[in-house]
Amino acid sequence: MEQLLEILNEIYPDVDYENETNLIDGKVLDSLSILTLITEICTVFDIEIGPKWMRNENFNSVQAMWNMIQTIQEEE
Repeated sequence: MEQLLEILNEIYPDVDYENETNLIDGKVLDSLSILTLITEICTVFDIEIGPKWMRNENFNSVQAMWNMIQTIQEEE
């Protein structure tokens, strides 16, 4: 999860990612940030985030993203 936090801190360093649970719904991250985030996650974790994963609830918190990453890795 540390790698994920590093990615997020590079995008927006002033957010408390460990406690924030509305990154998307609360508009903490904008569409450009989300695209950057998805690209970085795919590269760092060597996964593909397909359309079925493109839901707000998968990106609203670090824990949700981490769960998504682990599930994708298990499926691949």
